[in-house]
Amino acid sequence: MKPGDFILTPFWSYHDHGNPGTEPVVWLDGLDIPTVNMFDTSFFEKETEHDHDHDEEGAPEPRFVETSVMKYPYEPSREKLAQMSKAGTADARHGFKFEYLNPQTGAPVLPTIGAYLQLLPKSFSTQPYRSTDATIFCAVEGRGTSTIGDKTFAWGPRDIFVVPSWHPVSHQANEESVLFSFSDRPAQKALGIWREGT
Repeated sequence: MKPGDFILTPFWSYHDHGNPGTEPVVWLDGLDIPTVNMFDTSFFEKETEHDHDHDEEGAPEPRFVETSVMKYPYEPSREKLAQMSKAGTADARHGFKFEYLNPQTGAPVLPTIGAYLQLLPKSFSTQPYRSTDATIFCAVEGRGTSTIGDKTFAWGPRDIFVVPSWHPVSHQANEESVLFSFSDRPAQKALGIWREGT
């Protein structure tokens, strides 16, 4: 992974974390554990001696890939936002925003988690927006503020903030900014309970 990359761990997938470099790495880990636990479907499987292609700790040997349905590199995503900003007018509530989608199915990246990237032009202020999916934001680039309900928070690169369910949020960009966000919107939509408003 590189700064800004979005990487998935799909259901029933063995996964591990490691850092082959010399610099520390920090990432935001978004989990759907509350949803999975609600259905009582969260459990773990222990590796057996019959598993193949594993190192001495039981992890599969790493294979580096540039893109897959599990890896969405930041650079092409950032370029997509740049193209959107040149081709159209910013949405009053979101600026320029797209949802990461599975390239093979066109569906959200996971049935329980939707992920989004949005560009806020310099000095752009969004109109208030609210929805039933509590949303976690991470500032990727730029600086600005977000007003959630009656409280305003300043943010810059790598800052994280949360907009609770049905709380109005508006963003103000001091400079051109990019926000990554994720929520349980796909699960809410599948259950017919998702709503949005102003």
